Amino acid sequence: MTLQEREARACAIIDSMAEELRDISLYLHDNPELGLNEHKAVKVINQFLENHNFTSQVGLTDLPELQTALRGDYNGTAQHKIAFLGEYDALPELGHGCGHNLIAMMSLGAAVTFSQSAPETWGTTFFGCPAEETIGGKVYMAEAGLFKGYEAALIIHPGGENEVGGTSLATHPLEITFHGRSCHIASLTDSGINALDCAVDLYQKIKELKKTFPKGAIVGTIFTEAGTAPNIVTPKATIRMTVRGSTVDDLEGIILPAIKEAAQEIAASYGARVEMHHYEPLFKDMRQDKQLLEFFNDVMTEFGETPRILPDDEADGSTDVGNVSYEVPTAQPTLQIGLGLEAHTPEFTCAAGSDYGLEQAIKGAKIMAVVALRYALGK
Repeated sequence: MTLQEREARACAIIDSMAEELRDISLYLHDNPELGLNEHKAVKVINQFLENHNFTSQVGLTDLPELQTALRGDYNGTAQHKIAFLGEYDALPELGHGCGHNLIAMMSLGAAVTFSQSAPETWGTTFFGCPAEETIGGKVYMAEAGLFKGYEAALIIHPGGENEVGGTSLATHPLEITFHGRSCHIASLTDSGINALDCAVDLYQKIKELKKTFPKGAIVGTIFTEAGTAPNIVTPKATIRMTVRGSTVDDLEGIILPAIKEAAQEIAASYGARVEMHHYEPLFKDMRQDKQLLEFFNDVMTEFGETPRILPDDEADGSTDVGNVSYEVPTAQPTLQIGLGLEAHTPEFTCAAGSDYGLEQAIKGAKIMAVVALRYALGK
């Protein structure tokens, strides 16, 4: 069978599954579940995979973060394998304001189609990845080595325009708590140790440090604990930070060490004690595979969706797909489901359940399947 024949077969298979894929996507859209609680989504996806001759497993490893993760394997002992990444968690109040119902739909369609149109030497896996919006299920999946041994990992994200390329920011949120000593603000014998002064000084210090950080660094800070009464010296003060860098090396090697060192120096100058911990895991920057991006650009254009080519260093937010890209060649283009849409908005939620959004997701499944076939047959 020629590549052209395989591609035609792939598109025909997706057309034959279109109604079933739409039903799954709409079911997820109508039953939004927050990260680590995606039980309805996992059940319907697991059933779909088993109906299409995949060997499916729910709950990967004993980690609590992966109890709503799943994998569906087809020809799992094959010499070569491609992974398709699915997401299905929703947002509080907004529901599927990031279109994860469409991501699941596209990756499911592409995985099943690839299993039926690829050479026999190729196998495929659909990975159901939980809690992308919060703890980042792919972080724990990558740490568990689940992506090792794959030739490529593919995912398409819905959005407000068609895009190929770019990157994402590495991020490792940090919480810092200063412990001082309480006393009355008017005490003549004890001035206490004001933890809030420590936190304020650190806040000011970070503003200065930002000027020295590498390009792309972002630090956003809020006070989550700052005292209980103005006439009491604050014994405990806490600040939370989203800390981001263009690369893991910048973030872990320069930005975070500078912030932590400043916190320790400030605590020591006041005689306070400081505690620091990362309240969310490390999301690594995206390393998009050039060959996969070229295939996506070509195929998206052939399907009438001419994408904007992003510079390698253009980053918009952070994603746990970055952690996958450190393990296996990975690409994540964006497919438009509504002109100018912004994710995490009510408008995006509506688009993710619209007829047009579903039509685009069917097209996205075809695009991903064709890219996978070209990548496989080019090996």
